Amino acid sequence: MAVTLINPEGLPAIDVYHQVAVATGSRTIYVAGQVAWDAEPDLATQTEQAYVNVHTALKGAGATFADLVKVTVYVVDWTPDKMPQLLDGIAKAAARTGETPAPPATLIGVATLDVPEHLVEIEAIAVID
Repeated sequence: MAVTLINPEGLPAIDVYHQVAVATGSRTIYVAGQVAWDAEPDLATQTEQAYVNVHTALKGAGATFADLVKVTVYVVDWTPDKMPQLLDGIAKAAARTGETPAPPATLIGVATLDVPEHLVEIEAIAVID
């Protein structure tokens, strides 16, 4: 496998992602920000669909969630009380795809995305041999 996920000593171990991804592969895959074009207007449903879209994009390039080295999640009007909805969406995407994404991740609150209906956008980077 081209990616090893670790939580180095001295950094907190986070349940939903790892602090570091060590990539040794030879091909890098950049997945454009994915949104939920047809999903209901709630954060959990849109997060689920956006992650499923990332999974589909990776699969098209010969990769899986296990090959992810970085995920960036943009959430409109982010507040910490939205975390359960976000985690619910990730869990539902994992159930649908059979894979759980856990690479290093960054969550960024934004004022708006490309259209008013979109609440979350997820971009990803993967490395494969």
